[in-house]
Amino acid sequence: MSTRVRPRPSHRSGLGGSASPLAGWATREQEELYAATRRFAGSLALDVMERDRTHTFSRTDWDRCGDFGIHGLPAPENLGGGGADVTTTMLALEAFGYGCADAGLVFSVNAHMWTSVIPLWHYGSPDQQARWLPDLCSGRAIGCHAITEPDAGSDPFGMRARATPVPGGYVLDGRKTFITNAPNADLLIIFARASDGIGPFGISAFIVEAGTPGCTTGPEIEKMGLRTSPMSDVVLDGCFVPDSAMLGRSGRGGDIFQTSMGWERACIMASQVGVMQRTLEQCVQYAKERHQFGQPIGKYGAIAQKIADMKTAVDAARGLVLRVGRLMDLGLNATVESSEAKLFVSEANVRAQLDAIQIHGGYGYMAELGVERSLRDAIGGTIYSGTSEIQRTIIGRGLGL
Repeated sequence: MSTRVRPRPSHRSGLGGSASPLAGWATREQEELYAATRRFAGSLALDVMERDRTHTFSRTDWDRCGDFGIHGLPAPENLGGGGADVTTTMLALEAFGYGCADAGLVFSVNAHMWTSVIPLWHYGSPDQQARWLPDLCSGRAIGCHAITEPDAGSDPFGMRARATPVPGGYVLDGRKTFITNAPNADLLIIFARASDGIGPFGISAFIVEAGTPGCTTGPEIEKMGLRTSPMSDVVLDGCFVPDSAMLGRSGRGGDIFQTSMGWERACIMASQVGVMQRTLEQCVQYAKERHQFGQPIGKYGAIAQKIADMKTAVDAARGLVLRVGRLMDLGLNATVESSEAKLFVSEANVRAQLDAIQIHGGYGYMAELGVERSLRDAIGGTIYSGTSEIQRTIIGRGLGL
C-alpha cells in the first residue's frame, strides 16, 4: 500500500524569506492581533467535515467568536464594539479566514457584521443602538439583512416588497431570498418600498425582531459550498412594525444598503486572503513531502509554477484589500478600489483552490483532505456581494465608460 502524504497546515509565520506574511503591511500591534486571532481560529471547527455534510451551523463556535471579540471589531467601544480601524479589522479577518477551517462560519460572521452591526452603528437611533448593538457585537444576537428577491438580485433596487403606511407604523409584504443567517437571526433588517420612487428612491429599511407575526423564514436552502452558513427565504405577509422600527430616514434605505455593501465589499475578501495564504502553505509543504519518480513533486516545473503563481496572487490580493482599508481609514472614497479587490481576490481564490486540487492529485479530489471543500466554498465569492460582472461594471464606470 502506498503511504498517503497529507498536507499539515503550517503555523510558521511566513514563506519566501519574510519574517511574516504581513511584513511591510502591519504594525507590531496589528501583527500581535493577527497572530492571536489565527491561533484562536485554529481551535474552531474541529468537526467541520461532518457539519459540511449535514449543513449544520455551529452556535458553539459562533459564541466563542463573540467571546473573542470578532463580531463587533469595527464598531465603537461605547456601543459594545472593538473600536478597530478598517485596516486592523481586515487583518484580523484575514487571520480568522486563515485559521478557521469552517468557511461557512467565517461567511456568517462577515454577513452579520456588514449587514447588521454596520447599519445599526451608522444609522440606528440611540434607542435602537442601545437595544441591539451590545448583543450584536458580543454575538449574543445574530443579525441579517433581507434585500435580495427572486426577481431582484444584481438589481436590488428592483425589489417588489412593499411597506404600506398604517396608523402607528407600516405593514410589510413581500418575499426575500438567499438571506444569509435568516434561519437563526434574532434581528432582520428588511428593505421594502414605502413609496413609488424609482430605483433606490422610496426604499426604507426596518428592524424586525425574529418572531414578529407575519415575518417567517423558509426552510434552509441547500448550497454548493458554505454549507455551514444558514440561508433561507424570508416571507413577509401582513407584518406590522411600529414607526420606531424604521432604520434611518424614510426613503433612504438605498443609502443604508450602499453603506453596508461598501463595508462588505471592502472587508469580506480579507478572510479569503487568509484562506489563500493557508492553501499556499499547505501546497508548499505537500510539494516538498510528496515524491513521484524519485523526487519531491515541487522539483517539477509544472508544480513549482503553480505555487509561484499562487504566492504572487496571495501577495497581490493582500495588497489590494489593505489598500482599500487604508483609503477608508483616511476617509476617502474607495468604491472602485473595493470592486477591484472583490473581483481579483474572489477569482484568484478559485484559481488557487483549483491549482491546489491539481497539486494534490487524486487526494485533492477526495473529501478527506478538505481541499475540494475549499473550492466549493471559494466559488461563492464570485457571486455574493455583487457578482464579478457587477464589479467589472463598477470599475468601468469609475473609468468613465
